[in-house]
Amino acid sequence: MSDIIQLLPDHVANQIAAGEVVQRPASVVKELLENSIDARSSHIQLIVKDAGKTLIQVIDDGLGMSETDARMSFERHATSKIKSADDLFQVQSKGFRGEALASIAAIAHIELKTRTPDEELGTCINIEGSSVKSQEVIVSPKGTSLSVKNLFFNIPARRNFLKSNKVELRHVIDEFHRVALAHPEVSFSFHHNENELFSLPKSNQRQRVVHIFGAKTNEKLVPVKENTEVLKIDGYVGKPEFSRKTRSEQFFFVNRRFIKSPYLNHAVVSAFEGLLKDGYHPSYFLNLTVDPKTIDINIHPTKTEIKFEDEHTLYALLRSAVKHSLGQFNIAPILDFEKDSSLETPYHFKNRKALNPKIEVDRDFNPFVKSNTGSSNFVKGSFSQLDTGKTAWDALYHHLEVDLDNEKGTDKNFIQSFESKLENPGLFKDAHAQIEGISHQVDTKYIVKPMTSRILIVDQNRAHQRVLYEKFLKQLTIKTSVSQQLLFPLELHFSKPEMDIVNELQEDLESAGFLFQELQNEGLIISGVPSIISEQEVRSVFEQLISDVEHQVPEQNFSVLDLMAKSMASSIAIKKGQTLDPVEQIHLVDALFACKEPDFSPAGLKTFIIIESNDLEKKFK
Repeated sequence: MSDIIQLLPDHVANQIAAGEVVQRPASVVKELLENSIDARSSHIQLIVKDAGKTLIQVIDDGLGMSETDARMSFERHATSKIKSADDLFQVQSKGFRGEALASIAAIAHIELKTRTPDEELGTCINIEGSSVKSQEVIVSPKGTSLSVKNLFFNIPARRNFLKSNKVELRHVIDEFHRVALAHPEVSFSFHHNENELFSLPKSNQRQRVVHIFGAKTNEKLVPVKENTEVLKIDGYVGKPEFSRKTRSEQFFFVNRRFIKSPYLNHAVVSAFEGLLKDGYHPSYFLNLTVDPKTIDINIHPTKTEIKFEDEHTLYALLRSAVKHSLGQFNIAPILDFEKDSSLETPYHFKNRKALNPKIEVDRDFNPFVKSNTGSSNFVKGSFSQLDTGKTAWDALYHHLEVDLDNEKGTDKNFIQSFESKLENPGLFKDAHAQIEGISHQVDTKYIVKPMTSRILIVDQNRAHQRVLYEKFLKQLTIKTSVSQQLLFPLELHFSKPEMDIVNELQEDLESAGFLFQELQNEGLIISGVPSIISEQEVRSVFEQLISDVEHQVPEQNFSVLDLMAKSMASSIAIKKGQTLDPVEQIHLVDALFACKEPDFSPAGLKTFIIIESNDLEKKFK
């Protein structure tokens, strides 16, 4: 039998590695920005075209590379970050595997221009699909400029899997945020299709958060600071009243590296226990500094997951630090047993004796007895003419006598006289009894309605979503939504990228019934809302809509109107745990079965199930 195992060619190995390292344009942005940070840059410029599909260019003023280093940087496992296996346990830089540039060069057209500060001329290298096309000496500024063009040009199947430009740009912005928040001492600029999206000057952590997420963010932040031998915590959490229905403002940085950790996220959420509304998530921007020897960052190709040596201790410290900050700044109620200075006796009262208060009371005062002057001590009127004693008190209730012992008392006589005026006496009484008998609510989640030889069980949340979805979709399509004017205009604040989404959807939102008084770079003023939406629900509707547009794939929906209808229906639908009276239950069930597609919610989940009598009989066998 002949040998069948062979070494892969370098360009094939690089394409396989690219499948792990480069998943979408945002992956290239992350790697290039981190390389610029490792090069000790003070200013980094990111230029993107067509959400990174056509061009991704990163320009920095860092250390640059020599001619030899520039050529070696595109070889697999070539890195300046580590030299031995022991260095893996003391990694302080962003990248260290030496696979990023080699993987990117295997699936794109690369142009690298770089120069070190002590050299007069720089180097320019052009690479296409791991093949070096040219290398020459050029005149260039200090630092590095790396352009990635035509991503996945030689792997069309991977390019077809990319989402729309809006979705891919959202991922690019997310990666930009993560790097920029971790390094406020570095200035950044971000241009997409020749439009400037961000211009972030050098600043501190708080100012960097405000520059990215808007000026109104400043009043939402609560500082968190804790320094122990095991962990150093520095950063900010958002006040509970500014919590969001999405997790878009949740950032963990460990040794200035962005990570995702559901375990640490649970520690922060538990510190907010009792302060958040159901379905809302806190905002946080937390920097954790630990000993590099106690973490392992080499467990995931993108290095966004970290394994900690002692997670339980970090959990306890993080939870306590956040809880302490919320209490320290009077965000959460606390028990303070220290003496309050405001309750102390003033200094000039120190030697003053305490005096008993003097209260003058006329113990002979009687409101039903005339005074000597001939006028009544009480209000002039019928009471002044009443005799004192029991007779006077009985006279007060003279016209209010009710025979409580008699079944034909005043209350029943009133009801009977009211029903006698109706064409169908007892109509309301019988209808109410009928409604109570045909539906029940179980665990404040499901509506149970008995039918002939079967039982109908309806999920109230999914059912209401279906009802609202079809109603919103109809109004958006034929533009017949009714708006209600707000007595006081409602002002909402969002980040600049979120406001770009609102501007794109403005026409459709107006068709849905929203009236905009003003649209600004970081906020909007609403003067009217759809009649079906209350003023308290407007913020959650916009937050949910922006999140859906950012993260959902538009191609999965029939249109933008369909996406908006789904999002608004999900925001204001009856939630699980909400109590409904019998009339509301029956109305919801009737409205569900009046829909065109009552079987499924807008997300494709079942809205109801039917249990046959045969199934019940099997349960008793």
